Amino acid sequence: MDTIIMSYDTIFCMMYVDAMLLCSGQMCGTAVFGFGVFLMLNTKVSALIPTLSSLNLANTLFITGIIITCVSFLGFLGALKENRCLLITFFILLFILMLVELTVACLLLVYERDIDRFLKKDLTESLVKSRESVKGDNSTMNTDDWDIIQITFQCCGISNTSDWKDKVPKSCCRKSQCGTEQPVYWKAGCYNKLKVWFEENFLVTGVGVIVLCIIEVLGMCFSMTLFCHISRSGLGYKL
Repeated sequence: MDTIIMSYDTIFCMMYVDAMLLCSGQMCGTAVFGFGVFLMLNTKVSALIPTLSSLNLANTLFITGIIITCVSFLGFLGALKENRCLLITFFILLFILMLVELTVACLLLVYERDIDRFLKKDLTESLVKSRESVKGDNSTMNTDDWDIIQITFQCCGISNTSDWKDKVPKSCCRKSQCGTEQPVYWKAGCYNKLKVWFEENFLVTGVGVIVLCIIEVLGMCFSMTLFCHISRSGLGYKL
């Protein structure tokens, strides 16, 4: 009898902790999803890398938010209903997600130089398209992706102002108004500025990925332990 009571107490405690973690995961997923929707509605940065235009920041956050929310809800429902089928499905999905994250991280490290060349080539192509458009003719009527980057990072072109040739946009100016005969432009190129920004935030990104992996491992441990306890106690739905 004491063993049964301890088993029930253990399961209840694990269900409570697991539910709290998964509830937090759902809230995080919803926040990421909402931020992705906000970026989709209020930003235009999507054509800087034409080859991956469909995988811009807004779309990535949108999809990531949906995945986090759905997986967390699946685990939360499995713990709440003591359903072994949902728990093992949650475990498998978390395991697959962690493998994907580790694979992407390894590929980024192994092919760092190739990715660097690819990004520079794509940025050059997008700048040429922007330069050849109506926007390139020193106009600020339509703000495009390059304007946002150049204003944010206080840079001009990929290497310098010469990348724009005779169509340097006003976003390259040091001041908001460039009505003078000899406007002063930012000297630094955006490519190096972006590289420095990514390198400065590399540690934060790495810590974020490690924390995410730890949370996923904890979720996998809790779900599998709860699955085993429910199986031994003869509770819940059987596979």
